[in-house]
Amino acid sequence: MTPPAAVPAPLAGVKVLDLSRVLAGPLCASMLADLGAEVVKVEIPGRGDDSRAFGPFLDGESCYFMLVNRGKKSITLDMKSEEGLAIVRRLVAGADILIENFRPGVTQRLGLDYERARLLNPRLVYVSISGFGQDGPLAQRPAYDHIVQAMGGIMSVTGWPDGAPTRIGDAVGDVVAGLYGAFGALAALLQRDRTGTGQHVDVAMLDAMASLQMVTLSQIAGGLPSPGRLGNAHPVSAPMDSFAGTDGHVVIAVANDPLFLRLAEAIGRKDLSDDPRFSTDARRLVHRDALHAAIEAWTAERSVETIVAAMAAAGIPAAPIWTLSEMLASDHARHRGLLRETRQPNGAVLGVMPQPVRFSGAAPEGDLAAPALGADTAAVLAAELGLTDDQIAGLKARGVI
Repeated sequence: MTPPAAVPAPLAGVKVLDLSRVLAGPLCASMLADLGAEVVKVEIPGRGDDSRAFGPFLDGESCYFMLVNRGKKSITLDMKSEEGLAIVRRLVAGADILIENFRPGVTQRLGLDYERARLLNPRLVYVSISGFGQDGPLAQRPAYDHIVQAMGGIMSVTGWPDGAPTRIGDAVGDVVAGLYGAFGALAALLQRDRTGTGQHVDVAMLDAMASLQMVTLSQIAGGLPSPGRLGNAHPVSAPMDSFAGTDGHVVIAVANDPLFLRLAEAIGRKDLSDDPRFSTDARRLVHRDALHAAIEAWTAERSVETIVAAMAAAGIPAAPIWTLSEMLASDHARHRGLLRETRQPNGAVLGVMPQPVRFSGAAPEGDLAAPALGADTAAVLAAELGLTDDQIAGLKARGVI
């Protein structure tokens, strides 16, 4: 049931200053905007966030930028100028949350590091997202998602046993760091309400990547080696893998003995459940190759649709392997409203995906459009700092905005 429009969004009234660019930081800020925060994004005059240049483009605007910077206001400021820095400092003084993802040390050189920011605003929650964190032997190294996937362990367990370590197909390192940034910001905001003071939230992409790997971590904690690359198989349970059908592949996931009994009956191979090699999950794991071959002998003669239907009838988790496009086109995705058609400032209509958590007691997301470069500079400087039209015109003439 949709709540009445009068119900405020969870973060209504919270002011966020977004000094970040590209993905992890901007996504963090956009998630807060989804929940009703007022987010002001500071960009470089004339150029903006680097991601504005990432294709593909819709009526001249980057789809990447629009998706990751939804619901924000954009102002342009030359932070290398004294006047520009002075304006940013005034915005810091009025913000609840600041988000930055510069390499450690850059904000200190700019005079915008946490120690100086908290002198301007003791209640400020200051979120720093970086590749390796604000301290440690690797802190000064540059990092992209690919680097963090390589060093974070995830590539070592992704791919086929006889193949090379493989990158996960999307920028999960950036995304999970953005998620943790939003999580940390909200936790610090709650604590501020109790203590009256803000704090520095330090999010490292490498730390975040390691925290994703619960199965591998459990193996290591139990004294076992990392499971290594298993293709689509699972390191703990079997059969939990992909199987070939006549027109594609299907995933079948069996994580306990009762499910395995049902699977054996569903494929007409009750003898498999009587085979001592497959009597327990642990034994099925040891003999997974033989079990896989037996199941695939059945799936290989049937279409993916037929296999999934047979598994569903038996109460066994199974699924086709969809592309994201196929998933978003599904009746379920449409019912859940995963994509929201949003008209952008340039008139283009874009399917935008806000944060997916549902709230029963909050208004739905507001405007999910991304801002044109600098579109809100004058309005923000006037409303937040009280600058006059003449002062704003002077800043523009001097190239500060």
